[in-house]
Amino acid sequence: MDSRITVERDGHVLLIGLNRAEKRNAADFALLQELSLAYGQLERDPELRVGFVFAHGDHFTGGLDLADVGPRIGGSGLDIVPEAGVHPWQVAGQQLTKPVVIAVQGTCLTLGIELILASDIAVAADSTVFGQIEVARGILPFGGATIRFPRAVGWGNAMRWILTGDRFDAAEAHRMGLVQEVVAHGEQYARGLELAQRVAAQAPLAVQAALANARLAVREGDEAAERSLQPALVRLASSEDARIGMEAFVTRQPAIFVGR
Repeated sequence: MDSRITVERDGHVLLIGLNRAEKRNAADFALLQELSLAYGQLERDPELRVGFVFAHGDHFTGGLDLADVGPRIGGSGLDIVPEAGVHPWQVAGQQLTKPVVIAVQGTCLTLGIELILASDIAVAADSTVFGQIEVARGILPFGGATIRFPRAVGWGNAMRWILTGDRFDAAEAHRMGLVQEVVAHGEQYARGLELAQRVAAQAPLAVQAALANARLAVREGDEAAERSLQPALVRLASSEDARIGMEAFVTRQPAIFVGR
């Protein structure tokens, strides 16, 4: 069987590509497991600073391959994470400590939206058609949309699409704040990779600390995040990257961070 996910390094960026184009990248069980393993690789490898998720072909994903995945839903739900994997939707156990940039095009249904919601920066081609259509299949979104969609775009905006299963376009996704940029079809990969490389060029410990604090605020509230700010600052200020950043500021030269 061909790999359902392509994994390639580009400097400090891990390129993670959905690779079932002949099926509109519909996610069968093998694809879900391979995607989990790619996220695990991103998390464990100290040389990797950012993940960039994209899709081969004309479509990001047609959603779940229910014929393959449906029979695997057992009494405790659906377990897609093998040993050494990290749940791509981060709704079970371990959370990524590194940021993810995502680029979508064509059809982007169900779990595709949930991958956007679980990522940190999203770029969409103007061709993209979105749909959170689980209610039309007799199930609920189980990759985090019920949790993150209202938080990201507001209750009414989220419920408008979750509860009807209607499709919406890239302009609506941008209006709501589901995606941060809309570009011409075919340009989403280059723009997404450009943003991922921009993030990867920053001090990785600082990027991870900023991401962690923002997530802490969402998860536990402002007070918890506020309490962690000064300890995080003290820890970062003693890092080699902080010294490199200060030298770059003084000399007006680009900073080449080392992650220490």
